[in-house]
Amino acid sequence: MKQKVKLLDVVALTQELPDRELSLGQVGTVVEVLAPNVYEVEFSDNEGRAFAELALREDQLLVLHYEPATA
Repeated sequence: MKQKVKLLDVVALTQELPDRELSLGQVGTVVEVLAPNVYEVEFSDNEGRAFAELALREDQLLVLHYEPATA
């Protein structure tokens, strides 16, 4: 079951966005909920400098997890 995207979730792209120079799997952070199933996502480099920010649909995102799922 796919988890609902929330504000401040760390997400990865599920598709290439060559016009924005973003690759499949690029990692970003949800910084705003714009509408049902639409989110503003910020992409930053290893130094924390944002290099892209754009609205994406939920089906373009995969929520990343750093801890085991709870039952």
